[in-house]
Amino acid sequence: MNETPKIYPHLLPNIEDWPIYKLSEDRRRFVRELEAHTLAHFMRKPLTAQRDILAKTIYMERIRVKEEPWKVDPPKERPFWKKMQQKLVSYNLENEPAAATQNHAEIFQQILHRYAEEIVGTFNIRTFRFARRFLTMFFTRLLNTAAGRSILGSRHRLYDRMMVKGQADTVRSLFSKGTVVVVPTHFSNLDSILIGYAMDTFAGLPSFSYGAGLNLYNAGFAAYFMNRLGAYRVDRRKKNPVYLETLKSMSNLSIQRGVNSLFFPGGTRSRSGTLETKLKLGLMGTVVDAQRELLAEGTHTKVFVVPVVLGYHFVLEAPFLIEQHLRAIGKEQYIRSKDDFYNPWKVLQFAWKFFAESNTITVSFGQPLDVLGNPVDADGNSYDQYGNLINIEDYFLTDGKVQTDEQRETQYTRILAEKIVERYHKDNIVLSSHLIAFAAFQTLKRANSKLDLYGLLRLPTDEFVFNIDALREVVDQLKTALTDMETAGQLKLSDEIRQDTDALIANGIRHLGNYHLQKPLKYNKNKQIISESFKLLYFYHNRLENYDLHEKIQWKLIETELVQASQ
Repeated sequence: MNETPKIYPHLLPNIEDWPIYKLSEDRRRFVRELEAHTLAHFMRKPLTAQRDILAKTIYMERIRVKEEPWKVDPPKERPFWKKMQQKLVSYNLENEPAAATQNHAEIFQQILHRYAEEIVGTFNIRTFRFARRFLTMFFTRLLNTAAGRSILGSRHRLYDRMMVKGQADTVRSLFSKGTVVVVPTHFSNLDSILIGYAMDTFAGLPSFSYGAGLNLYNAGFAAYFMNRLGAYRVDRRKKNPVYLETLKSMSNLSIQRGVNSLFFPGGTRSRSGTLETKLKLGLMGTVVDAQRELLAEGTHTKVFVVPVVLGYHFVLEAPFLIEQHLRAIGKEQYIRSKDDFYNPWKVLQFAWKFFAESNTITVSFGQPLDVLGNPVDADGNSYDQYGNLINIEDYFLTDGKVQTDEQRETQYTRILAEKIVERYHKDNIVLSSHLIAFAAFQTLKRANSKLDLYGLLRLPTDEFVFNIDALREVVDQLKTALTDMETAGQLKLSDEIRQDTDALIANGIRHLGNYHLQKPLKYNKNKQIISESFKLLYFYHNRLENYDLHEKIQWKLIETELVQASQ
């Protein structure tokens, strides 16, 4: 992968031409459309099903209001839900079916209006321009484009550190052919800010609609910006069927309006550090729904899905995330270590390293897909697995007409999710830190072959030194395997992987988790390679876990070195 970093001109220089701005300007009408669309969904159901849905929703909301109230919640929550409860039981289904139907419609309407007003955001041009300037400064500091170690001054251009790779040209072309939905991997809370900034500043794309947790609106400063940057609000406390369907309708209708969307199909940050292998199908299904409804209306507008893989040498929350992962899978086998992060001296160390270290972040645009998971070209044409041109409308026909078929579309959604996962792995850019972490942890594992994972993680780090000859041999073998896999189109390699082995090891160790107070790998004063945290080493190792690379290592060639390392 020897692509030169590029900065693209903006596709739509005038922000007033952006679909997300147009949606914000038409917010009132869109809210009414959202309410009507979601209401129609529920009113198609049998009367008893409507009653069950409303009863469940009201019950869950009354529990939420009592046990988990937030400052950002709408006023008079308790009276509202009490009133809905009283209204629901005021009609008998058997004796008054017509009146009950009308009653249900009124209750749905009131709840949906409350939800729609909460969910649908706005987009303010002045706020966006300020955020654009602020994030340029923020990422410049974060990636240490500063001269030497000064927080002021600059030596490197920001795009030398934040690299947009892959099929950005194709994605830009697709903006004039239909609606683009970006589905990134998710490792850090920085992800949504990072990818939004990269797509605006580097790829030259209009802003995307994206979901932001309602909890962010509890803080005045964050709420001010989130309310004006096109984000729609997602309240993860609300798991009732009416709220979830409103969110799905929001996604569906905004896509139909041509608003480009971004969501994390994994649902949450990867706790283990691995690339996602299973995706949540809720919002994914709305992409298929939107395409079918567009076709049913007689328009040939297509919806394109673009997997994006983010590549970090570090994940700021890695210590917290791996703790959660190990606790979830280990249960009684896992003993949590003491958290001393709040030591003031260590906080100061963290702050210094945050500004002092040099890092690169990669944003890899993967192969764009249609909603059936087929690859598409820059003109928006879809191709099957044999390279034949196909018309996706044919896949939504029943008796010659585009019609809803929930079972069929559920299967389409699963196929799309599988194809996205496949693209994640193929479009993943392997960084030096990923390779060195994998090689080092596999070496540690082999040197202590009688221990399970939890035994390894409980080993005292100050008693293990990585044998440099063994590590060098493992890195050599993995480098060869990765090069073959890149040739086969199974992944991508960063330029730093092509260095000679010693330079590669040094590069990987220098960058690996370099913001952490405990280093996953480091050189000690005797120039030996050690680890201060096997848990963090395991977290970063996991980035390459799903490629079966451990099967590529020929341990017989290095058993002698490993025996020496364990003694």
